[in-house]
Amino acid sequence: MPSGIPVSRAVKREFFDLVCGGMATTAASVKVGVSHRTGWFWWRDAGAMKLRNGYGGKGGLAPAQDLDRPGGPGHRVSFSERVEIMRGRDAGLSFAEIARHIGRDRSVVWREYQRNCLPDGDYHALMAHAMAARKARRPKAFKLRNHPLCRSIEDWMDDGWSPKLIADVLARDHPGDKLMTVSHETLYQCLYVQTRGSLRADLYKCLSTKRSARKPRGSKRTGVYGDEIFTISDRPPEAADRAVPGHWEGDLIMGAGNTSAIGTLVERSTRFTILLHLPGDHTAETVAASMIEAMSELPEHLRRSITWDRGSEMADWENIKLQLAAPVFFCNPHSPWQRGTNENTNRLLRFWFEKGTDLSAYSKADLKRVQDKLNSRPRPTLDLDTPAKRLAALISQAA
Repeated sequence: MPSGIPVSRAVKREFFDLVCGGMATTAASVKVGVSHRTGWFWWRDAGAMKLRNGYGGKGGLAPAQDLDRPGGPGHRVSFSERVEIMRGRDAGLSFAEIARHIGRDRSVVWREYQRNCLPDGDYHALMAHAMAARKARRPKAFKLRNHPLCRSIEDWMDDGWSPKLIADVLARDHPGDKLMTVSHETLYQCLYVQTRGSLRADLYKCLSTKRSARKPRGSKRTGVYGDEIFTISDRPPEAADRAVPGHWEGDLIMGAGNTSAIGTLVERSTRFTILLHLPGDHTAETVAASMIEAMSELPEHLRRSITWDRGSEMADWENIKLQLAAPVFFCNPHSPWQRGTNENTNRLLRFWFEKGTDLSAYSKADLKRVQDKLNSRPRPTLDLDTPAKRLAALISQAA
């Protein structure tokens, strides 16, 4: 332990080292020479992270498994960087000096300290690493899923109560009971984010604004999309892990001079691809009509959502959503990588549709031929099965 650190802080750090290494709080307390009660208060005040069950009571934290993970720009803060931050703070260095030493921006070090330091202001590398891992854990449980409060909240909102009023009344009536209180932000997430929580889908109409989505501050419109768009962060978790079929990603492949285009749609779980014929133009009306025609042939359970990039060709997204009964989500600005499945498929399609060529020369029959070739190609991600077989199996199961 570096010189200059108060004895009490040194003892507390040794206690946290032992618990983070897997030792029970009771044993760690004895080891550093304090009472069981003192040790538990230290742990409680530090955030009371969940401990493993051990013999005779609670065990310590599971030892961190990613202590050797690389850090540096482009990566999350690593354990070795957290050790350097701890040493720098012990030596009285400023955040800027520590940042220069580890090759990070000053703001990164400052945010790391603010987020993961202990309540007494001490920064402990192992504790900070454990707290960061806990905060990053996914998926996070959602408080209002199948919760007994849901019925009361619905009744109150039907009577015109605002989410803030509901949160304040619950906090007043159930002080200290976290199970029977909920923040107004959690209520807004239930109302504005699709598939979150168990409140009625139409409950947003009880709000004074009557909006079904948040309106960004400082802006009256969100480009060509209007006020009520959903971003990719609103997409249900089942779409991200590919566990449930029917979630599609789409974009345009552009031809020479961006004057011609072909629409592409890819189903995330099967990688089945649909090509949209856009011979004359790729305006919002043309893209919407082509997409509705192509996807209307699919059964309802294979039209759960559509995710698209932020292009003007999707300005008619509300009509697409209405006609296909499927929510439409948009990537964040300048983030095409958020539609990774579609981006990879478009790269494969460039084998037939080379960059810099006139894509309007391809007929609908040409697109169908390429579509069939790609869908009948074995895919390593499908254990060498083909997208066509996977989709056919899903359709036959439903039938």
